[in-house]
Amino acid sequence: MNASEFRKRGKDMVDYVADYLEQIESRQVFPDVEPGYLRPLIPDSAPEEGETYEDIIKDVERVIMPGVTHWHSPYFFAYFPTGNSYPALLADMLCGAIGCIGFSWASSPACTELETVMLDWLGKMIGLPEQFLAGNKGEGGGVIQGTASEATLMALLAARTKVTRRLQAENPKLTEAEIVSRMVAYSSDQAHSSVERAGLISGVRMKKIPSDEKFVARGQALKKALEEDKAEGLIPIFFCATLGTTNSCAFDNLMELGPVCNAENIWMHIDAAYAGSAFICPEFRYLMEGVEFADSFNFNPHKWLLVNFDCSAFWVKKRSDLIGAFKMDPVYLQYDQQESGLVTDYRHWQIPLGRRFRSLKLWFVFRIYGVKGLQAHIRKHVGLAHEFLECVKKDELFEICAPVILGLVCFRLKGSNELNKALLQKINHSKKIHIVPCCLGDTFVLRFAVCARTVESSHVQFAWKHIKELTTELLNNEKQQKTQN
Repeated sequence: MNASEFRKRGKDMVDYVADYLEQIESRQVFPDVEPGYLRPLIPDSAPEEGETYEDIIKDVERVIMPGVTHWHSPYFFAYFPTGNSYPALLADMLCGAIGCIGFSWASSPACTELETVMLDWLGKMIGLPEQFLAGNKGEGGGVIQGTASEATLMALLAARTKVTRRLQAENPKLTEAEIVSRMVAYSSDQAHSSVERAGLISGVRMKKIPSDEKFVARGQALKKALEEDKAEGLIPIFFCATLGTTNSCAFDNLMELGPVCNAENIWMHIDAAYAGSAFICPEFRYLMEGVEFADSFNFNPHKWLLVNFDCSAFWVKKRSDLIGAFKMDPVYLQYDQQESGLVTDYRHWQIPLGRRFRSLKLWFVFRIYGVKGLQAHIRKHVGLAHEFLECVKKDELFEICAPVILGLVCFRLKGSNELNKALLQKINHSKKIHIVPCCLGDTFVLRFAVCARTVESSHVQFAWKHIKELTTELLNNEKQQKTQN
């Protein structure tokens, strides 16, 4: 494909993408395929000779689209949002075209410097304390990770290295293996599974502290766990607080947890993967009160801030804690300006060496939408969630299972877990809307998350009407079965 054909096919692809997104509402939100559906639809091996672009595009509809779950459908209410917007898609095209592998400043100065500035912009937009910003001379700073999972792992590994070096400085006879074997990290029992996974990867045991009746982690519970573990000779090093849990969008109490972590010299990391986007709205910033106690903070613009995957924003108060844990400088990665003190090499801030020019997506989206446009997007979603909440509250057959603050409603049909599992099965088998469940304690709960950029009140009302119809059908079937028995 030469430049001339690329121009033509590129315009064709933009038209295809625009048509797909404009008409996505007409596609079934969840696919009608079984595992292994795709292999019989394509050859067993790659073609010897090149094929035409037209044939490939035909196969996108024949092979790919039948197996796509349409996350950007206005009838998709599962998980949490995944960001998408035309400016972000255009920026991703440019990122792919530039194609730099931005592991160091010298490998592409613009890639590094724009990221540093964009993370400062974003930190200011959500009201992060100044210590987390790079500025011109700051000790902190931000970096784009692939996911919140990577950010949590990076924070835990940095904490592990920091404590190991401190204890070895105090007692040089201690080996790293001896120290790590006694380390313990903590999270709420409502934390995302990726936090526990970070413990597995890092080799640091992870303990869960019980949340309260509102699914919130509290300071006293953490303090109790720390006292018990220190009495057994363990070394507490890390606590992951969650703002906006996956199950119910609960917010851990930072004002209680932070002082405990600071007093015990424990690294406090904040995972705000979903909820962090909402903090661009001043009325939601009370939810992050106590962030000043944290050592690191993370959220995913690729969830709710109209930036497409992958783009997870991660800040640290002291970049030296992060860089010190991972810095390696082979000769082939060194360059003249390295020792100037004016450059950032982001390879020291992440697990992989290479990295894409992801900050372009932030730059395009922030400039096209502006802060006010992004705030309007968040507020619209929150309003739609509360519209669904009111529908549920007015129906005596249903109950609300957790406080509704942002764009997630946890609800269920009054009755057994089995009844709610049956309702969920009917909802997702009908494939008119898509939702997923969670468990709050021993209770099976349905989650309704407002996700798509294009979702409107009409889609929320359709979803509620559909749920109601399936509920009536389910309860009638239950009555008939009881009568027959």
